[in-house]
Amino acid sequence: MKVLLVGGGAREHAIAEAIKRSGAELFAAMKNRNPGIARLSEKILLEHETETKKIAEFAKESGVDFAVIGPEAPLAEGIVDVLGGEGIPCVGPAKKLARIEASKEFMRNLMQKYKIPGSLEYAVFDDAGEASEFIDSYGKPIAVKPVGLTGGKGVKVIGDQLKDLEEAKKYVREVIEKKIGGDRVVIEEKAVGEEFTIQAFVDGSHVIAMPMVQDHKRAFEGDAGHNTGGMGSYSDSNGLLPFVTESDREYAVEVMKKTVDALRRETREEYKGILYGQFMLGKEPRLIEFNCRFGDPEAMNVLPILSSDFVKICQKIIDGTLKERDAVFEKKATVCKYVVPEGYGIGSRAGEIISVDEEAIRRKRALLYYAAVNEENGKICTTSSRSLAVVGTAGSIEEAEKIAESAIANITGEHIYHRRDIGTKALIQRKIESMKAVR
Repeated sequence: MKVLLVGGGAREHAIAEAIKRSGAELFAAMKNRNPGIARLSEKILLEHETETKKIAEFAKESGVDFAVIGPEAPLAEGIVDVLGGEGIPCVGPAKKLARIEASKEFMRNLMQKYKIPGSLEYAVFDDAGEASEFIDSYGKPIAVKPVGLTGGKGVKVIGDQLKDLEEAKKYVREVIEKKIGGDRVVIEEKAVGEEFTIQAFVDGSHVIAMPMVQDHKRAFEGDAGHNTGGMGSYSDSNGLLPFVTESDREYAVEVMKKTVDALRRETREEYKGILYGQFMLGKEPRLIEFNCRFGDPEAMNVLPILSSDFVKICQKIIDGTLKERDAVFEKKATVCKYVVPEGYGIGSRAGEIISVDEEAIRRKRALLYYAAVNEENGKICTTSSRSLAVVGTAGSIEEAEKIAESAIANITGEHIYHRRDIGTKALIQRKIESMKAVR
């Protein structure tokens, strides 16, 4: 079996390992030379992931049986349609269906049209003046979101990244005038509570949920600072989170199932791939956003503890024959921590050399995933995005966190940092207490 993997981040490194564990030959297309993926691959193509025709040519030359698409950008660009046109099936949705992530307007309109529970009040504008009038008249705290893709860094919320309504209106103008994620803006009611993520394998009809994960997007410890693509994440051994109940999980999964059904009815195409639902848990879960692929870093929490054959799961997704029993996860907790260059999210220091003692990390029983780095003359160099992820797995979150934190000491560089608090007992207890207050 030959499998093409598109993407070159830590998420894709985790996917690459899952493919290799299943005994398949790996072929990879990525814009940076990710050393972890390169070592696992028979052959690599160094090309931007949105160069769909060049990737299709590489796939045909390599004789791959199917493709797994990692990032959202090539999905939004229509890579599944291009590869499908060459007879190469994909784990990933077609362009029409990828709009569930690529357009927040499409997503909210779909939920409204098909009466899917868990949505938020919203309005969409392409005129900054009209948007400002709406903000003044709405009378409640809001979130401002560019309609399109921004790498997880475009959302700003009153009371967090935005001080007041005037800052919100200023940001609305910036989004529209600078075309950040397009030239339209979504204004939503502010959801209050704790966020959680559910990722699911989807074969067009069946939605098979993976263990819950909580991501941490804020740059600095204590959930302070600007939004990033994600500084780390954790999952618990029971598949839930310490502040989430089984009924909360069932509600959220039902929202995802209804969305898959609505997508089929709306587009007359079947959603095949990974669906990621990010929820805010207040009195009940509210849908913050959908993504049309594995989360990053959330993929590193679930794929290492997947005991089933990943390639067989992919084949069943493509064939439309996926069942609950096909995706079994070990009952382990995980903690993922990202090492990033200084300034990540606002102006990273790129081109810095990082030293990685892989053997020492293995001795600590941790997993290492290379992210957006370049390997040049045997040296690992930073780019403007995240550099490496370290994952601890154990019987409890507390133990997994200690493994990850201990291992990360074996990554050194002059201008890198990580959040030490992710997965710690103190941070999780604070989240449990905040949920008690909300509920």
